[in-house]
Amino acid sequence: MIVSELSGSSYVHKMQGLLFKSMGFEKLGQKYLGHYDEEMAWVEKYANRLLDLGGELKVCLHQEADLVADPKAYIEADLKLQREGVDQLYKLMPALAADPTTYDITKAYLLDEEEDLYWSEQQLDLIEKIGLQNWLVSQM
Repeated sequence: MIVSELSGSSYVHKMQGLLFKSMGFEKLGQKYLGHYDEEMAWVEKYANRLLDLGGELKVCLHQEADLVADPKAYIEADLKLQREGVDQLYKLMPALAADPTTYDITKAYLLDEEEDLYWSEQQLDLIEKIGLQNWLVSQM
């Protein structure tokens, strides 16, 4: 589940990053392109762990996803997904207790996802404090 879902959301982050860069928001675009790289590294870790456990890798084709040209609206939507994902990971942790290696990978991944969630929250707080236009200028 993690490999399939994460690879799909990673690709969306990459496309959003390219879109934001094309709109002149270089920093924001780079943030999401970097996020893609981080997430794909997690996909690789989980895929390798699955293979270590004798599992089978499968490629799941993902449904079409619309990109969001409004940076604030995208961060808000992404934050909602991040909160749901972090909640799912917390619920998954007890089931992984019998497999310390997968537990440790997931714990590290969870910490990384929480950092991303906090970044999104901080950006939205910053928009409220300095205004959308000032924040957009800071993303150029």
